[in-house]
Amino acid sequence: MSTADVEILPQSYKTDEHPIWCPGCGDFGVLSSLYNSLAGLKINPKDLVVVSGIGCSGRTPGFIKSYGFHSVHGRVLPVALGVKLANPSLHVIGVGGDGDGFAIGGGHIPHAARRNPGFTYLVMDNSTYGLTKGQYSPTSPVGFQAGSTPYGNIEQPINPLAMLIAYGATFVGQGYSGKPRELSDLITKAMEHKGFAFVNVISPCITFYNTYKMMPARLGELPKDHDVTNRVKAFELALQTDKTYLGVFYQVRQPTFEEGVANIIKSAQASSPPRLEEIFAEFD
Repeated sequence: MSTADVEILPQSYKTDEHPIWCPGCGDFGVLSSLYNSLAGLKINPKDLVVVSGIGCSGRTPGFIKSYGFHSVHGRVLPVALGVKLANPSLHVIGVGGDGDGFAIGGGHIPHAARRNPGFTYLVMDNSTYGLTKGQYSPTSPVGFQAGSTPYGNIEQPINPLAMLIAYGATFVGQGYSGKPRELSDLITKAMEHKGFAFVNVISPCITFYNTYKMMPARLGELPKDHDVTNRVKAFELALQTDKTYLGVFYQVRQPTFEEGVANIIKSAQASSPPRLEEIFAEFD
């Protein structure tokens, strides 16, 4: 029986494991939006794989009825890529935090972007290391005070959107856990995209860096006339400091990594490889 023959609801993806995040954590909103997106797309749990790294968001695979892989710190992207290459028909979602993704895992981002594998990467960005008692992270603002920076953070924060646009990701968007309906729509668009889809989700840490009060005044929707295929304009909007925009910044269609691999396999199968004797003869 296909998923088209049965009713799929958001709760269809819930497991018996209950999230142990702090009450009010933004990750609850992300998880709820993800449930709604999966139900709207009618994705069969057996065709879904959720890969995570380390951190509060790293627990996500346990809360979703699907195949899951809780990888090591910063290795979400290479593991997700391996899953997608092994079985391109699967829906693959990578989830992680700003520390996991932009610190120890930062070196994998440019290569995932340029390869353009067909999966979605959700980063729950709370600008702090929530799991390990609130140290500053790569997206913490200058002046951020924590146990690791009692006199204030002196490092400039990473701009995730600008970074992914610059690296060549073919889908770059931003959502907010406090706007679950809009976030669900954004995740759906990301999952429907043919290629590497990056979604940065502002997901406040209620315990160590609660931005719920300050964030609503900063949020704004992207201009309605914004051309998502205009990379330069997308980059300009990502660099805006007076507003934190939500929505799709950039989206283009390019061949995916798995499509390229499939073409290589097809070409190799259609050709006649040289015999070993012919290869050895070149060195005589």
